[in-house]
Order: sequence, then structure tokens, then C-alpha cells
Amino acid sequence: MESLLDALQEGRLIELPDNDKEDALRFLAHILEAVPSLPPGTDVAGLVLAKEKTTRTALGKGWACPDARVPFEEDLICVVGWSPQGIDYGAPDNAPVRIIAMYLVPENQRSTYLREVSLLAKALGAYPRLAELGAATELNEVRNHLLDMISSTKEMVGPDSRARMIRLQAKPSAAEVVPAYDLANLVVEPVTIITGAGARPVVLGQDQNLVQWLDGATGLAEGLATNGVFQGFGWRIVKRAEVAYQGARILYDCLAFRPSGNLFRKG
Repeated sequence: MESLLDALQEGRLIELPDNDKEDALRFLAHILEAVPSLPPGTDVAGLVLAKEKTTRTALGKGWACPDARVPFEEDLICVVGWSPQGIDYGAPDNAPVRIIAMYLVPENQRSTYLREVSLLAKALGAYPRLAELGAATELNEVRNHLLDMISSTKEMVGPDSRARMIRLQAKPSAAEVVPAYDLANLVVEPVTIITGAGARPVVLGQDQNLVQWLDGATGLAEGLATNGVFQGFGWRIVKRAEVAYQGARILYDCLAFRPSGNLFRKG
């Protein structure tokens, strides 16, 4: 389960902002779309949601593994979302889904993906502390349980993976705790955007250049309202949640992503 291990090692385990299935899938898909090596315009969210209409991706036992198949060669990439409350996902056992492991599956990685999901299904059936994982209340508690679960399949993976498991399972110090927003090589900034009818959006954030760009960006309110995402100037802005107020004002709680050192392709 190399890709799942990569996700845990590189900080691609995040807490989902709400417990709506489609919103959760879009949120994780937009993170995959932020991978700099993807061709421009790769609609991971569209691919994932289209497959959900025809295929059951819930494994049961509180897990789901949606995927986006793409017609080019790339690495198999996984991002993992954790829902503390659980998501009504239509699972075969009717259990709420708390872990969504979403995969980007290039043409050259399809057999690897199928093997990984097969190993994951076996691990879910064998892991004796699955109920504790479902009852976890903190992200790093979830991470430790996932590493423990993966190690239960050590007889099915190679020596390199077992060595990585040993390193990853070392107890992190307080300074080494992986935060929910640490997504490998991405720079991530929380941003609050307030929109209103006939008024320019109000942008609140810590990155001065990002705020200045958003202050003058065209189509920001429309992009967040329609697609939940807005992209340009090297950044991808992803809506996490929204709250409606009187006067047709809407507050958007967002995350802004860009790779460290390299900008996204401008959209």
C-alpha cells in the first residue's frame, strides 16, 4: 500500500470540513487537481463525481476509495480525508464513512491501484482495532491507527515498505505532529472571503500578495458559488464551508494552495 503510506508520510491526511458526501469528494479532488505535474484542465472532481453515479466506491467498515482514471502516465497518488462525524455514503453495510482514500489513477498505474485497494480491503477485514479508528477524535490519532492497520498487512508488502512503516510509526514529538493543512510540498493559506450582491468581495488573509490578487480578481464570487473553486496567479482557492447572512451576504471559509517554489499553471 505504497500510495497510502506516501499520503501519511507526506501529510496528505486531512480533516474534512463537513460531512456532505459530494462536498467532501470535491474538496479532496481539488487537492489532487493542485498537483503541479497534472496536465492543465484535468477535471479530477468531474471524473470522481461521474464515477460515483455508476459505481459503488464504499468498501464498508467506514471506508470509501473513490478514484479518477486519467489517460496519461503519472505516479499513483492518494489523498486521505477523515470525517469525525461520518458521512452518509450509501455504503453496503450502511455504516457512515469516516475515511475517504481518493486515488488519482493514471493509465500506467491501474494494476498497481487494483492491488493496493485489494490489500486495503484485506487489512480492513483483519485489523482488530477498527472500532478504535472509527472512534478517533484527533487527526494524529487517526494517522497512528492507519499506520498500525497497514503494518498488519506487512506479510503482503515488500521489505522497503516494512522499513518505511517502522520509521513512520515512531511516536512524533509535539513539534513533529502533522497538522491537517500540511499537504506535502504545497503552500497552504487559510482565507476568508465575504461576498454580497453588487459589492466587491472582502478578502481576509495573512499572505499580502494573495490578498491583493484576490481583491482585484474577476469572477471570484461566481467561481466559489458555482464550483467551490477559483484559480489563478499561481493559487487554487478551494471552498471548505459557507455561511449565508442577511443582505445576500455569504462568508466563504477557504484554503488557498500553491506549490512551494513553483506556481500552478494559470487558469
